[in-house]
Amino acid sequence: MKRLSFLLPLIGSVLLFSACSGTTNSQTKSGKVSLKTDVDSASYALGVNVSSQVKKQGLDEMNYDAFIQAVKDIYSDSDLKIEEIESQMFLQQFFTRKMKELADKNLKEGQSFLDGNKKKDGVNVTATGLQYEVLKMGKGKRPTADSKVKVHYHGTLIDGTLFDSSVDRGEPVTFPLNGVIPGWTEGLQLMPVGSKFKFFIPGELAYGQNPPPGSPIGPNDPLIFEVELLEIVE
Repeated sequence: MKRLSFLLPLIGSVLLFSACSGTTNSQTKSGKVSLKTDVDSASYALGVNVSSQVKKQGLDEMNYDAFIQAVKDIYSDSDLKIEEIESQMFLQQFFTRKMKELADKNLKEGQSFLDGNKKKDGVNVTATGLQYEVLKMGKGKRPTADSKVKVHYHGTLIDGTLFDSSVDRGEPVTFPLNGVIPGWTEGLQLMPVGSKFKFFIPGELAYGQNPPPGSPIGPNDPLIFEVELLEIVE
């Protein structure tokens, strides 16, 4: 499963952690890790990478003692409390359940936000549930679903978390409208060139239950975009 792709790097981090755990020069007297060698730094970097990915999968707490005990049991050839094959099956079921719980939570919270947002002055709602606000109405042509467009945009979650911004990068983006999320494909066709709209996109018109890996976007998260349509690229 795609959502369990962290398991391979997790194994790698466990191996490096184990290699370092027997050395005393990588730790201070207080027990805090000191990154003195490349292996120390690689071990810590993998810990950061894996932990952040696992946390995004829905495991928002960790029993560190149990994790370290498993590492010790593997390298000392001790009896395992959960065998390797069984552990893989358990993790698959566990994270599938956690992701469903997160998706359900995001769907409920997102719907509550959208229900309140659509009552605000200036917010329009289409038949699909896409919400938009006109910040500036241009006078140019409107693109079609087959058009290629050049835009500036700024994207956040409903809590204000920024996940992407061509504005901050200082570089507009060009793409075909039939190659982006449904909310963009629909929404930009409402915009004459020169317009700037604010879109409130329900999760099902965004990434649904398959958000971009490594992104702050969670399953079923609604997205907010400020989009300026600069031109239709012929």
